[in-house]
Amino acid sequence: MLPVENHILQFENTEIAFRNQSNASLRESYQLFKLMNNKNLVSVGKNLVRFAMAVHLPINGIIKNTIYKHFVGGTSIDDCSKTIERLASRHVFSILDYAQEGEESEEAFNATCQEVIRTIEFAQHNPAVPFSVFKITGIARFDLLAKVSSGSELTDAEVVEFQKVEERVDAIFRRGYELNVPVMVDAEETWIQPVLDDMVMRLMAQYNKKKAIVQNTYQMYRHDSIERIKKHHQMALEGGFRFGLKIVRGAYMEKERARAAEKGYPSPIQPDKPSTDRDFNNIIHYFVNHVDSIDFMVSTHNEESTLLLASLIDERKLPRNHPGIYFSQLYGMSDHITYSLAEEGYNVAKYVPYGAVKTMMPYLFRRAEENSSVKGQSSRELNMIRKELRRRRSLHFPHIG
Repeated sequence: MLPVENHILQFENTEIAFRNQSNASLRESYQLFKLMNNKNLVSVGKNLVRFAMAVHLPINGIIKNTIYKHFVGGTSIDDCSKTIERLASRHVFSILDYAQEGEESEEAFNATCQEVIRTIEFAQHNPAVPFSVFKITGIARFDLLAKVSSGSELTDAEVVEFQKVEERVDAIFRRGYELNVPVMVDAEETWIQPVLDDMVMRLMAQYNKKKAIVQNTYQMYRHDSIERIKKHHQMALEGGFRFGLKIVRGAYMEKERARAAEKGYPSPIQPDKPSTDRDFNNIIHYFVNHVDSIDFMVSTHNEESTLLLASLIDERKLPRNHPGIYFSQLYGMSDHITYSLAEEGYNVAKYVPYGAVKTMMPYLFRRAEENSSVKGQSSRELNMIRKELRRRRSLHFPHIG
């Protein structure tokens, strides 16, 4: 394997990372990450925003011009067009992510399903958008998914309700199949993941005969993820269909540990971060070794994991734009990784969430919490922005104040 430290890919070039941002935009980003670097401030701010929205204070404009503008692509698919074009100009793909969640009505679930299908139809006509994505909790009631996953007996009404869930999931993947657009389904909490795995593997067998249209997501902070991935890959090999997936480190760690403690079962979460990092990197080796039967995306803001996959691609003499291998990061985060990958010719995409300000609040709260709680995340962003502002000043551009 190529020594990672000697690999051509470098992340310190801030000119590449921030080429598209003006000085004013960089300063705004700096102030935003500086605020998010304070965990107590994030907690207080989140409560204040919830209160303000509950009593209908006019704060939408403030949110839209600050945290929303940084992390969200737009209010609608069409509104994201400029974001998609800007990313494409730097050879970065976009994945449109309709961020509706927390709804409970059949009407809302059907509306979200149709919106996801619209993203698939949009992707068919836009080569800069190679995937679509959705969360099953955007089209199904959480408690119903938990009940099905646990194997509990459903009422007659719940049987009908779950049939509608299956119909919505099938409609999304079927449209992806018809239009040849791969669709990824996001991972969920462990106690509703079983029903999702069952549906996804069944639909892979149906729609992935020639191409990985149906793609699952695995959270590597679960200590059983490598085992599940290998089991599902074996199912694909035996069933004669292509395995498609994305890996992430994970999003529900504190909630998972708290529930396990409350209900008295062993925590499904890795004992520590090094264990997660180990499994994350180990499974990357597995993917590259089986790239003939697996299409995969490595979604990470971790530089070491990114360098690992990049070096393996080059070591195996695979094309950097191999159609079955993608990197991805969230819009508004880790631009130094995204644009460095794009500059060197690797397939890299930004997850571009969209929706109205109110719709986006749960997503934005998670981004704020992630940047305040993930060790070094905001500090890394701040340092990169600070370095770029200093670099620009040193060039004595006349427009720098």
